[in-house]
Amino acid sequence: MFRVSLVIAAVLALSACDKSFAPGTAGKEGEPAAKELAQSEKEVGDPREGLANLSQDLLDKLKETETDEEAAAIEEEVWDAWLVSGSPTVDVLMQRGLEYQQMKRLDDAREAFDRAISIQPDYAEVWNRRAVLFFNEGKYDEAIADLESALTYEPRHFGAWIGLAMIFESIERPEAALRAYDKALAIHPHAQAAVQGKKRLDRVINGRPL
Repeated sequence: MFRVSLVIAAVLALSACDKSFAPGTAGKEGEPAAKELAQSEKEVGDPREGLANLSQDLLDKLKETETDEEAAAIEEEVWDAWLVSGSPTVDVLMQRGLEYQQMKRLDDAREAFDRAISIQPDYAEVWNRRAVLFFNEGKYDEAIADLESALTYEPRHFGAWIGLAMIFESIERPEAALRAYDKALAIHPHAQAAVQGKKRLDRVINGRPL
């Protein structure tokens, strides 16, 4: 049951980001575009500081939301911010990986994410996305390692905390899963996957509903 829950959650999370996919970016013919972007990046300043400030401001707001509806709107803005790396080259690779993932071309998706990580290893969201690939292949150790990397670079990545919790549920480590859900809820109190996960685990650990 736990594995099914995590697979469903991963699919839903990826589906929520469909609007970030750019048609036509997944083809191999896109390689020259990525190279041109890499060259152009040398000529511009680093925009990542502004993006980081934006995501932190949004996370501050997310923590203070009072309703599920308000939280959902801000959560969408957070995901939008996280899907922008600050590097045009990495953004192309990320977009390509997401499209490959949607097309079930998982080897190609991993290659795109691998390249993005090699260029910008401090980009938390690409680690998070590659973790989904590893989970769906049953490579839990690799998925956990990637989620931990995501959290190294963005400690308030509630999606990574929820992903860790779901993996811990899958491998029957309920106490570790509960701690991870609590971490997610401290950041995003209205995260339904974490709310429901905590209720589910309380029944497992304590034998009673939350």
